[in-house]
Amino acid sequence: MTHKILIVDDEPNIVMSLEFLLKKEGFVIETAGDGDAALEKVRSFLPDLILLDVMMPKKSGFEVCEVLRSDSALNHIRIIMLTAKGRETEQAKGLALGANAYMLKPFSTKDLVAKIRELLSV
Repeated sequence: MTHKILIVDDEPNIVMSLEFLLKKEGFVIETAGDGDAALEKVRSFLPDLILLDVMMPKKSGFEVCEVLRSDSALNHIRIIMLTAKGRETEQAKGLALGANAYMLKPFSTKDLVAKIRELLSV
């Protein structure tokens, strides 16, 4: 079974590089550039996992995570939060809101793929 991943980030270069990397790894990819677009895309694409930037326009990654975790039809989706903010309070907040993992930018693509495979058990 091919797993679907939604990449949510407002930085086009990050989106493009992640999309290229993950397609090469065999995942089906969709992207969104802000929190509102992410929530729309989640409902139509139904991803298995979301790579979710924290700081974005319209809705932050924290807000998107909170909405997803409060929706019984979507709360099973795995979430990896990506951020340049490395403070422990930020990480604790993301995990408390229901993120499955938290990775700091810049991150190793090898580590990211390993974490994705671990969360999807592939």
